[in-house]
Amino acid sequence: MEDILNSISSFIWGTPLIILLFGTHLFLTFRLRFIQRYIFKGIKISFSKNKEGAGDISQFGALMTALAATVGTGNIVGVATAVAAGGPGAVLWMWLTGVFGIATKYSEAVLAVKYRVTKEDGSMAGGPMYALERGLKQKWLGVLFAIFTAIAAFGIGNMVQANSITNLLHETLHISPWISGMVITLLTAIVILGGIKSIAKACEFLVPFMCIFYVLGCIVLLILKYDTIPDTISLILTTAFSGQAALGGFLGASIKEAMRFGIARGLFSNESGLGSAPIVAAAAQTKNPVRQALVSSTGTFWDTVVICLLTGLVIVNSGFWREGLTGIALTHTAFSGIPTIGPLILVVGLATFVYSTILGWEYYGEKAMEYLFGFKSIKVYRVLWVLGVMVGSLLSLKSVWAFADIANALMALPNLISLILLNKVIIEETKTYLWEGKEAV
Repeated sequence: MEDILNSISSFIWGTPLIILLFGTHLFLTFRLRFIQRYIFKGIKISFSKNKEGAGDISQFGALMTALAATVGTGNIVGVATAVAAGGPGAVLWMWLTGVFGIATKYSEAVLAVKYRVTKEDGSMAGGPMYALERGLKQKWLGVLFAIFTAIAAFGIGNMVQANSITNLLHETLHISPWISGMVITLLTAIVILGGIKSIAKACEFLVPFMCIFYVLGCIVLLILKYDTIPDTISLILTTAFSGQAALGGFLGASIKEAMRFGIARGLFSNESGLGSAPIVAAAAQTKNPVRQALVSSTGTFWDTVVICLLTGLVIVNSGFWREGLTGIALTHTAFSGIPTIGPLILVVGLATFVYSTILGWEYYGEKAMEYLFGFKSIKVYRVLWVLGVMVGSLLSLKSVWAFADIANALMALPNLISLILLNKVIIEETKTYLWEGKEAV
């Protein structure tokens, strides 16, 4: 089964999808006149908790929920997987995916807020499925996206997350996956029963703590090994364009593999182009689409441009990537280079990243189910979600990662179609609210 999944994953994540994904990032960056230059404006707005319009949660709450779902194992285990399979150069491609992905994340949120709807219970609903239905008038594509999202959530947001933390706790603290799995499952059930307001409240508390703790921890590790950092940066830059594999020494991954694994893990990490984050952006209290889009775009900045880069530097700087290790084993070994501090940073960081991601992605999945089958389907989905956490805790890493990669690709395709075909709408909204300043953001 693992061989079959890996073959499918390799096929789907071939050159065409990499070109489509990265090409969309570049296209939207060009069309939006390098919207990345407004990133600090977005950061400033994101820390405002003012209720500025219709919506279920504050802009800050929407960002924290999106970050909760985004900052997960991709930032820790995913980076290690990319370095092991694509060499140190994959770190640069992952980082570039984040830089240019800011434009895509911005664009997704513009469409999500513009085409969102108010449901019978008064709650907001939006995302690529509504943009495809109401913007492109192609409901069948919206249905496909919702189906892929409901399924993909179990990979990227559920089983991969649970699998990573139970393996780490087993290796470091010798805790049985059954025990850690049951604890995570119980904690998940407690929060998601309260819906988006409960999830957002939990994320507003958890996400700032976990991000600051992990970033400071990585900086400490790099300071303690500061003398090799220049060589590490040089290695990442040169191998990104020459190819160099970790496994088997310098016999080598090609540039294509460095790009493939860097970009694939970049998408897995920051989800730009995936279409997931705009689902929660649509629930934000905001006075116009552009204001929330600027806030949403900062999620990619924090996730990949900052956190993934720091993780990549720590892993490559450790030198352990040369020993054929991969996944959580490589990350654990790299962080263990500094006794006590390293393992503590990794365990606390991954545990909080995993739990928050499971919460955020549950909301994405249930909104997809609501779109497909109505409000009553949410309760069933929540039960299946809780069971999925337990199942993911016990599956092997390779099969779970391969499943997540396949689901991501299927989810990304209809979303990228909507972004490309509705780019004029995105430009017009940006022109109205940002460039011409008719309604200041």
